[in-house]
Amino acid sequence: MPEEEIGKVSTFFAQPVAAGIDLTSGLKVGDTIHVKGHTTDIELEVESMQVDNADVQEANAGASVGVKVPDRVRPGDHVYRVT
Repeated sequence: MPEEEIGKVSTFFAQPVAAGIDLTSGLKVGDTIHVKGHTTDIELEVESMQVDNADVQEANAGASVGVKVPDRVRPGDHVYRVT
């Protein structure tokens, strides 16, 4: 499936397992994303996300969002929306 880059991982949180993502394009709850890096390759559906510890349904380019992930991701990993 085609993918478009929408941001990069800035931070990884171990508890809860979540990624901080700096967006270069919009993202909505329900979108499927692919996190890809040197040792990372995870595809998941965004079930929830937060901006400044508040739940949001969507975020625009320039926002920093927190998204729950099933496994470890690393700062610098690229984030793609699967279309």
